[in-house]
Amino acid sequence: MIPRLVPITDLKRNGGKVLDALRQDRSPVIITEHGRAAAVLLDVASYEAITRRFEILQGIAEGERDIAEGRTLSWEEAKAGLGKWRR
Repeated sequence: MIPRLVPITDLKRNGGKVLDALRQDRSPVIITEHGRAAAVLLDVASYEAITRRFEILQGIAEGERDIAEGRTLSWEEAKAGLGKWRR
């Protein structure tokens, strides 16, 4: 998935065409302003997938911090805690 570069002026003039291409190939669009990257445009499905992955990574990082700081439970404590959710 190679991003396409689109100058802001092209986006202003041909926004519909840029969106059509984005929906079709799902490649990120890098919006440039004065020749420099200014923003990234993604299709909704790609954005949602990235967001889900980020949330999973945050959960893993939080779990690793908990382990490093000794915030863990024994199997019996965990099983008892899960029993509350099954009711």
